[in-house]
Amino acid sequence: MVRVPRWAAWRRAAAASLLLTATSPLAAAYELDPNSTESVTTIAKQMAEDMLSYYTGDKPGGTPGLLPDPYYWWEAGAMMGALVDYWYYTKDEEYNDLVTKGLLFQVGDTNDYMPRNQTLTEGNDDQGFWGLAVMSAAEYNFPNPPADKPQWLGLAQAVFNTQAARWDTEHCNGGLRWQIFSWNNGYDYKNSISQACFFALGARLALYTGNQTYADWAVKTWDWMVGVDFIDKYWRVLDGAHTGKNCTDIVPYQFSYNAGGFILGAAAMYNYTEDPVWKDRLDNLVEGAKVFFTGPNKDIMTEVACESVNRCNLDQQSFKAYLSRWLAAITKWAPHTYDVVMPYLRASAVAAAKQCTGGKNGRLCGLKWTTGEFDDNTGVGQQMAAMEVTLSCIIKDRGPPVTHDSGGTSKGDPNSGGGDMGRNTPKPPTFKPITAGDTAGAAILTAAVILAMIAGMFWIFLDESSDKTPLQQVRGFHDSTTAHFAALAAGGGGAAAFLRRRMGDDFDEKNGATVASIRAIADKRQNTDEQLHGRSLKNIHTIRIIKPGSVS
Repeated sequence: MVRVPRWAAWRRAAAASLLLTATSPLAAAYELDPNSTESVTTIAKQMAEDMLSYYTGDKPGGTPGLLPDPYYWWEAGAMMGALVDYWYYTKDEEYNDLVTKGLLFQVGDTNDYMPRNQTLTEGNDDQGFWGLAVMSAAEYNFPNPPADKPQWLGLAQAVFNTQAARWDTEHCNGGLRWQIFSWNNGYDYKNSISQACFFALGARLALYTGNQTYADWAVKTWDWMVGVDFIDKYWRVLDGAHTGKNCTDIVPYQFSYNAGGFILGAAAMYNYTEDPVWKDRLDNLVEGAKVFFTGPNKDIMTEVACESVNRCNLDQQSFKAYLSRWLAAITKWAPHTYDVVMPYLRASAVAAAKQCTGGKNGRLCGLKWTTGEFDDNTGVGQQMAAMEVTLSCIIKDRGPPVTHDSGGTSKGDPNSGGGDMGRNTPKPPTFKPITAGDTAGAAILTAAVILAMIAGMFWIFLDESSDKTPLQQVRGFHDSTTAHFAALAAGGGGAAAFLRRRMGDDFDEKNGATVASIRAIADKRQNTDEQLHGRSLKNIHTIRIIKPGSVS
């Protein structure tokens, strides 16, 4: 038992004062120094802690790798990727076990992030975010899983393989659909984020493994995006279009994670190929992404499609996390971008930290960073975005992503994911063959249930007021039951008539046994009373027998 110490009055008062200060909405905001590793890591640690206050996958009854409603499955994968980043920047191992369990628990039956319980909502982009998370684990040498579990690189390859097989040339001459399964809303939509995840994953796999096939798919994806004008002549990455219109009805919204995904992939392709064509594409995409920075100096990250009109939904509230993550990452593959993107990231980090004054602990982060004030809009996405942009400030002091030839230890599996290649309907459940042991176990369980039922029946029919032993009552019940069945076999109707005449009008064919039992108890009590007290039967209070359905 834990004993609570009896504090002196002054200690209790001091503690209450500190608690009030910590939970007050007037608590001081984070004073982030973007040039200080200590400041960045200290604040990021608290942001990570608050982000995980929403996570229940490590609690009793929780499911590893899942966020509670209303969050969708994909955002949990994005959060696992954010925690891989957290370890990369801080080397704090506090959450490593949580991350490993979450990433492995959601791999599904064929180790490709297609678990059965997500078939009603899983899209290519959702699967893609889990693939990008394990790709980061491989590139950063995040501690590998046990040898008997799927490995980070192999999982990333499995996601890529299943998606490459879904490339749809029948509609719009290529591209991935938004949804994987044909009955889900959005199956007729091809969106940029699905292509961005596939493109970035292919480019990074090419860079890590040296396999040209991945790079070829990245080129194919880029060419298709430009061909359908999802990446337009102004280097804007637009949201998507419908297959029924041959992808001509483009939805023109610009979201930060669409641009960020292609910026990330273009940087990896530039590093892999050293081709100036990819440098030009990367630089133009970065320039186009400046639309996501507003505020007095136009240097604070903003989800421009929804923030200004207060219409950001639950998914969109996390998008700035990915643009922050990926802008920092490209500085390792394309160092010339460092001086371009870092002023934006640092200004955004200071602004983000400044408005983290919400919640009971006085430090939860909101959605909007441009106002300098907490907007009372909290959640997983808001915490993740603030943490990622804060961590980005120290990217220069962290090592580059590894590859297979430069220190990478994660094991690959180029053929992984084969069971779900191109699948657009869920696999039917599979059951193992019934063995002799299964049959024996079923027999034992059946016998146990029957014995329990018999014991329950015996307990119900046992007359506790009888002077007979339980064994004698069982024998008597057996004899009576045998006689009844014999009479019924000889002539059921005659036996019933005989019993009715013998017991009088109180007998009822459905309730006769119960009524007879009550009469027997009454007679027994009368006899006992006479013997003990010598009283006349006239003075005995008898039990009144009420026929079923009669009025008393």
